[in-house]
Amino acid sequence: MRIAVLGAGAWGTTLADMLCRKGLPVRLWAREEDVVRAVNEDHENPSFLPGVKLCPELTAHGDPAAALQGAEAVLVVIPSQFLRRSLESLRGHLPERPVIVCASKGIEMDTLEPMSVVVKEALAGLSPRYAVLSGPSFAFEVARGMPTSVTLGCADRELGRELREAFSTPSFRVYTSTDYRGVELGGAVKNVMAIAAGIADGLGFGHDARAALITRGLAEMSRLGVAMGARAKTFMGLSGMGDLVLTCTGDLSRNRQVGLKLGQGMKLSEIMAGTRTVAEGVKTTEAMHALAKKLGVELPITEQVHRILHEDRPPAQAVKELMTRSLKDEHEEEE
Repeated sequence: MRIAVLGAGAWGTTLADMLCRKGLPVRLWAREEDVVRAVNEDHENPSFLPGVKLCPELTAHGDPAAALQGAEAVLVVIPSQFLRRSLESLRGHLPERPVIVCASKGIEMDTLEPMSVVVKEALAGLSPRYAVLSGPSFAFEVARGMPTSVTLGCADRELGRELREAFSTPSFRVYTSTDYRGVELGGAVKNVMAIAAGIADGLGFGHDARAALITRGLAEMSRLGVAMGARAKTFMGLSGMGDLVLTCTGDLSRNRQVGLKLGQGMKLSEIMAGTRTVAEGVKTTEAMHALAKKLGVELPITEQVHRILHEDRPPAQAVKELMTRSLKDEHEEEE
């Protein structure tokens, strides 16, 4: 399977490298000239994946037409808020019924739509076949060949199995699910909870608080997902609980690092000014907050993270408001 990878951040570069080492013909598209040059000449991406030697056969291209030529599957790893615009600009280079595998995690701010809808609308008329790859996976660990398991969501079982075979390696195990909506929403919502977990750690809270936050974060993830047409059980899997636990506890999580600094007293503008990488949870918090109002879904953790990020609410005050909400049965929302 010939694969084009769109987006040369840490995750896009890692997946391109992994597939290339498997022996698949892979072309990586990057907007940054320095990234294209470094991948092709030095077999490295010091801007986004420093210290990792890339497969010598991996080629990077600044011209999207060259990257997409002959591709049988397109792996999209573009930040979610830029996905629609990027696909619209690239659609002239895509065939009819292209296979789009989305590894971007988020909800589009302007439309409040998940990535599956963004892809469908951006490529309207081409009838794209959609799949989403998500699960507990840090780019640096996958790049070093550490054991990782993820989920590939695809409504078409046959296509899902074909992609599962293509993406699986001895150290990267891919499971399939037909609930692509649940898989993509788990990957988006967990970023908001990772910010919350980082805030709790930055405030100096203990393991008790983190465990409670993860558990109640899972409840919010499932509540919103079911309201948007996903299956509740999907959120108990790798793309839900698995990814949630990883990003709420792992120091490699960009979203958790944002929360950690917020909890330590830094302002969001200071934090974002000091990084070249994207913490998807910041925008996803806005989108989820708006979705909660639109769908009438209660998301108390998301609401407080939104207040901290966008209303300058002191983190300690936000925690107090969470802890002093009206008491209730644990599962009354589902009854």
